[in-house]
Amino acid sequence: MRIEDSVVAVTGGASGLGEAVARRCIDQGAAGVAILDVNADAATSLASELGDRALALPCDVRQASDVTQAMSTVAEKFGCLNLAVSCAGVGWAERTLAKDGSPADLDAYRRIIEINLIGTYDFARQAASLMAKNELDTSGERGAIVMTASLAAFDGQIGQSAYSASKGGLVGMTLPMSRDLAPVSVRVMTIAPGLMDTPIYDPVGGAELKERLVGLTVFPKRLGAADEYAHLVQAIAENSYLNGETIRHDAATRLPPR
Repeated sequence: MRIEDSVVAVTGGASGLGEAVARRCIDQGAAGVAILDVNADAATSLASELGDRALALPCDVRQASDVTQAMSTVAEKFGCLNLAVSCAGVGWAERTLAKDGSPADLDAYRRIIEINLIGTYDFARQAASLMAKNELDTSGERGAIVMTASLAAFDGQIGQSAYSASKGGLVGMTLPMSRDLAPVSVRVMTIAPGLMDTPIYDPVGGAELKERLVGLTVFPKRLGAADEYAHLVQAIAENSYLNGETIRHDAATRLPPR
């Protein structure tokens, strides 16, 4: 597969890693890029900036009906789907037991799982259903799915039980999903990003927090760029022998307990 002339759908596509994917795919000549995001205004603004090949679709990945409507619109607008990239996600720290001995908020745990894990799975299964209708391309495939985990899937810190569980679930389902979709010639890969320079840190410390995070990296000694993630998505899409694996994209970073 090549990004050029392909149709791409990205959840969480209006900001951060998803925005970088949308921009790169447009730059690489994609026939269409669907920007799925719960922030409809941000998605519309980005699509307007990127031009006629970009399409903004309001989508809360917790709602299967939203994903179904988005996939239907992609099929109607562009005729097919070749690459699906899941970037929608949330996360915050909460210890299993607070210092006063009270248990963590179970509803907050459920919300993280619903968005990061179940929402990603739903998007993947519905995208695969659309891809299965494609003709085989020159590399013998019908499409590719890229999910976004995190280094927290492997090195979860104190307070990250919910987040690590959600991202570890993505790592765990990558291989079986790739086996599920092999009969329809659809590949599945997961990227586990490290400490990336995205707006996610702005509400919780901004520049000061980013400076501390740089201290956790090994080499390069900096935060990752969102376009570096997008570049890896492109490499996965264009290398048809990549399937069923999680790639750590983290500058050799291993998180300490806190």
